[in-house]
Amino acid sequence: MTPLLKGDGLALVRGGRLLFESLDLELGHGDALHVTGRNGSGKSSLIRLVAGLLRPTAGRIERAGAALADEGLALDRELPLRQALAFWKGSRLIDAMTAFHLDDLADVPVRLLSTGQAKRARLARAMAADAPLWLLDEPLNGLDRDGAGRLDAAIARHREAGGAVVAASHLPLSGNWLTLELGQ
Repeated sequence: MTPLLKGDGLALVRGGRLLFESLDLELGHGDALHVTGRNGSGKSSLIRLVAGLLRPTAGRIERAGAALADEGLALDRELPLRQALAFWKGSRLIDAMTAFHLDDLADVPVRLLSTGQAKRARLARAMAADAPLWLLDEPLNGLDRDGAGRLDAAIARHREAGGAVVAASHLPLSGNWLTLELGQ
């Protein structure tokens, strides 16, 4: 089966600083990679590189369709949440809103969401995209215990359905993950 993510000999220089080099990645269906490391080690940059927002300094990367949930909300702040999420035309919008307990907030303007609600909206946006590869940058930041449990359940369902996940996080993630520590 074709991998959902394959990177060979990846290197990335940002701001004149080498973040990583000679990095090989491969994720298949159902795999999950937890990227760890100190601040500034390149975790978020690796997520952005896999998303196609950055180009590697060296090496080659191939990936399946991906959905990114990072610090950017990417939702119109003036629209009600359901309408703002619908902009992304995800095939699983209703499932995603339910999974992240956003149903009761469907008619609330995005600008009125709390930090945790906005984080759940970002994650729901990624889930609704129905992409085989999820790219999550610090997915637990801003989530309470319930939100973290909902994220764990969504990731588990995604993996069971054959999807893969790359998550950059300082915090431990539930389940079985491959681990990549940057900046060692």
